[in-house]
Amino acid sequence: MLDANLTAQLSAHLDKISHPIVLAASLDDGPKSAELWELLTEIAALSDVIDVERRDDDPGAEGRSPSFSIERVGTDVGVRFAGIPLGHEFTSLVLALLQVGGHPPKVTEEAADQVRGLAGEYVFETYMSLSCQNCPDVVQALNAMSVLNPNVRHVAIDGALNQDEVDERQVMAVPTVYLNGELFGQGRMSLEEIVARLDTGAAARAASEIDAKDPFDVLVVGGGPAGAASAVYAARKGIRTGVVTERFGGQVLDTMGIENFVSVPYTEGPKLATALEQHVHEYEVDVMKLQRATRLVPADADGGLVTVQLENGATLASRTVVVSTGARWRSMGVPGEKEYRNRGVTYCPHCDGPLFKGKEVAVIGGGNSGVEAAIDLAGVVEHVTLLEFADELRADDVLQRKLRSLPNTEVVVSAMTTEVVGDGTKVTGLRYTDRTDDASHRLEVAGIFVQIGLLPNTEWLEGTVELSDRGEVVIDDHGRTSVPGVFAAGDCTTVPYKQIVIALGAGSTAALSAFDHLIRSPLVASDPTAEPVPA
Repeated sequence: MLDANLTAQLSAHLDKISHPIVLAASLDDGPKSAELWELLTEIAALSDVIDVERRDDDPGAEGRSPSFSIERVGTDVGVRFAGIPLGHEFTSLVLALLQVGGHPPKVTEEAADQVRGLAGEYVFETYMSLSCQNCPDVVQALNAMSVLNPNVRHVAIDGALNQDEVDERQVMAVPTVYLNGELFGQGRMSLEEIVARLDTGAAARAASEIDAKDPFDVLVVGGGPAGAASAVYAARKGIRTGVVTERFGGQVLDTMGIENFVSVPYTEGPKLATALEQHVHEYEVDVMKLQRATRLVPADADGGLVTVQLENGATLASRTVVVSTGARWRSMGVPGEKEYRNRGVTYCPHCDGPLFKGKEVAVIGGGNSGVEAAIDLAGVVEHVTLLEFADELRADDVLQRKLRSLPNTEVVVSAMTTEVVGDGTKVTGLRYTDRTDDASHRLEVAGIFVQIGLLPNTEWLEGTVELSDRGEVVIDDHGRTSVPGVFAAGDCTTVPYKQIVIALGAGSTAALSAFDHLIRSPLVASDPTAEPVPA
């Protein structure tokens, strides 16, 4: 199953295994079991410390077939996959082989100690799809936790191969995580986020540590492309730089293929996000993740420090601030949408599309994102109906022609969605009004994919910096806002085009402008020991 290139790469990685491992497969007579057995035997043939065996009656499989476990011989350390972890999950498979084989997970020592200190039994089940770019982060985090703490067990379940189980649990979005049989969470989660939910004292400790930090020269709020660029450019000036963010990578983490990043013909969002974070960590930047900003307090009239208050009650101070909080998917704002989110209402066709195989779905939005989503879904689901509010689609002509050539798609224009309909547990349809005659219609669908643009994450800035009528931070060509010492960059601003490459440039501009502001400003009186910032 592995081509020559993958075989060579995998063979080189497997040399890092220091403990013998066994691949124990639970199989049936189906073709997918045959595929999995072929994959496992190919892997075992690449290393003298890997054995493979069949355990079709393994109670650990819990009736899921095909499935397999990766076990460290003579120990309780191991992880399990219910499915064939290729596609986006191939990296999860490779990391699991290495980590169960003794190669340490790539996590901070602080995070590793938190995992080792977890008391009690934790049995995690993650429902994922091989086309989901968000799923590997969750799968890899829980696998790493299983290796660090034998009291943690994890199985990654391919929803497409376990459809009955998915239907029984009404899993309609991936990744979906269960802990000890109860729903734990949905969507992308890092190891730090998972541990923070299990370790009830983590938030208070983090708040205390943040409160004790000295003021920064540049504090970047947001960890997307604009924030990463700001941090790199500020740190390269040799000034004290901090980044506070909910998750590093921002929207990039939810982006599938990227083909317009100049000099890189193709990459994927999570891969780019990892590269951005690694680049930031090349410098002395204080990165504070899992933190949400709730208020910005400008410096007083005599100068001083700008402060940023966080949701956990902590406060950070800085001589300058760069706001790069990005944007989020725009919701429809209709009855039923919130109630059925992740129960049929979803915002990621790549991630959740496979869960609606053979079913009828709707896509809301006729721009490029909506039409691309409809095209992708048409190859998986029974039928796609695309609803557009305007009287014509707004997507590029080439995409419109492709969509209309597909036999299982329908386009409805002048359609205003008015309600998401469900049976209390899942979506069963939607209602929309035909804007040409005000007639109301009901569309029977199992899933609704919302693709109607973005909203800036700027609510926390209301009343402090000038915002446009769309809620975007108003900036000039230097990235300056209406508040002295506060700069902004990226999708949360009035920059006309929301693109990764533009956000990177805007973040760099904001950091350079912040530095220029610093060298032209007197030192704050509250820090008499500070040295002048070099030009």
